[in-house]
Amino acid sequence: MVWKSIILLVLLIGVVTAAIGQTTAFVGVNVIPMDRERVITNQTVVVRNGTIAQIGDAARVKVPADALTVDARGKYLIPGLVDMHTHLLSDSDEYPDSIAPDELRVMVANGVTTVRFMIGTPELLKLRKRSATGEIAAPTIYVASPHLTGREQGNNFVVNTPEEAREAVRRSKAAGYDFIKITTFLKSLLYETAVDEAKKLNIRVVGHADSRFVGVERAWKAGQQIEHLDGYMELLLKADSPVKGSVSDLYIYNPDNWKSFDYMDETKIAEIARKTVASNPYVDPTQHFMKNTFGRLRTEEEIRVQPDFRFYPPKVQQQWLDFYKKNKFINTVSLERRARWVALREKLIKAIYEAGGKIMTGSDTPEFLWLYGFGIHHELKALKDSGISNYAVLAAGTRNAHEFFGTIDKAGTIEKGKRADLVLLNANPIDDISATKDRAGVMLKGRWYTQNELDAWLDEIAPKIAGSFIEHK
Repeated sequence: MVWKSIILLVLLIGVVTAAIGQTTAFVGVNVIPMDRERVITNQTVVVRNGTIAQIGDAARVKVPADALTVDARGKYLIPGLVDMHTHLLSDSDEYPDSIAPDELRVMVANGVTTVRFMIGTPELLKLRKRSATGEIAAPTIYVASPHLTGREQGNNFVVNTPEEAREAVRRSKAAGYDFIKITTFLKSLLYETAVDEAKKLNIRVVGHADSRFVGVERAWKAGQQIEHLDGYMELLLKADSPVKGSVSDLYIYNPDNWKSFDYMDETKIAEIARKTVASNPYVDPTQHFMKNTFGRLRTEEEIRVQPDFRFYPPKVQQQWLDFYKKNKFINTVSLERRARWVALREKLIKAIYEAGGKIMTGSDTPEFLWLYGFGIHHELKALKDSGISNYAVLAAGTRNAHEFFGTIDKAGTIEKGKRADLVLLNANPIDDISATKDRAGVMLKGRWYTQNELDAWLDEIAPKIAGSFIEHK
């Protein structure tokens, strides 16, 4: 066993040393620094020891003799992308923990260099450490706690008394989680107790705003960072609406709740946006997941041609294909009502942005045959469809999350002295946000990977993940 530990240590030192000692120069590149809306043309960007060391006119910056030179003429350099709401297949008992490093590499291969896992596990905390030390090629990781809920839902703290609420927060803080995650069925008193304990321990609360038990106004008062626009549809209901519940969270599966869209008051949107920003300007709507899972008709043909479809085992593929064919909700709610829901969500996103909100990108993968990594590019497109500019969308996918984390001095923009998490694109995303899918390569913590290398990763990893599925009887 000793010799195995020695080999592991040597490999770890080798990986870290390679990243620390590597010097790379992107020559002739167009830089989108994300400090403000602009493109700086024909630059040379020198990265040394994992940090951006120099940025300047390509005609004037001397490329170091020991540098790996990347011919980036005609290409565009952006900060690494951030997924603020994701999970792993290996979080469940249907896949082994051993595939987790490969799952993280799928994210990197898609340009994602920072992630926030929204339901924590001890294994994710270990992966966070392995990523930070350079033992694995993985995004920088943030981990929210196991979720606080009023009912057993798996990997959670079931909270039914004030003391259980405080103890769940204490245990999460002591374990090293970065946030306290709230989900559903948590009674209002217990929610407020958890928020109070979190404030005492200086750990932020994130997650759902269950419209039946907590509600958006209570979450606003707590300063919570709200996911999914949970509870917002209920805020739009007219005072005399005969339907009191709407389409948020688990209640999305009740066809009767969709009747609420006959009783919406859009004049409330501006005030809702203002109050959102006043409470907590950081909003993660997970718009693509909502829009394209529940808001529109998704056909088997389009699912099967998705580039991430091959990562799922046949049984899981069929499980979700059957869901779309047989689910009562899918087959009874009209496309017109679903389109109304999507349109209202888009108007809320745009209004929050225009009120000064900081929209962030979250994919809420890998459920419903949407896989992490790939999902972030769908989310960028969905935010663009909400009516905000390509630059604002790119800020949602890069700098806004680092402002939320408090790490904007270290990452999130392209500036001298910042961590070299970078994505090299073949086209300008300020002209067309879909350019983020057309990559020449990714730099992760100063280590450069061509897209050919990353595509080879994906080809290698897809059958490994699909083949790792554990059949439970």
